[in-house]
Amino acid sequence: MHFSRLISVACVLTSMAACVTLAPGADKVRITNVAADVATCTALGNIEVSRGAEGHVDLANAQAEFRNQTVDLGGNTAFETDAALGVPLEGIAYRCPH
Repeated sequence: MHFSRLISVACVLTSMAACVTLAPGADKVRITNVAADVATCTALGNIEVSRGAEGHVDLANAQAEFRNQTVDLGGNTAFETDAALGVPLEGIAYRCPH
């Protein structure tokens, strides 16, 4: 199933929050947790998925938010430093020459 369709399905199934729409270019962001993948890239800033009042993360929207934050910082690659259930929660946005 295509990623955006999967997110749409997840948003329909959850009532935790409104669905996050991908920003233009966010679907092209590469997410990695391998340091060598960003060795020749320029770091742009930290990424952190928002948490609710009780510290909970909306996992249905977290990856879209993570990608959007990367694009907002001018990046095309995100280095994941923390994840839950395979969903990135914190990281660093990079601009890589691919």
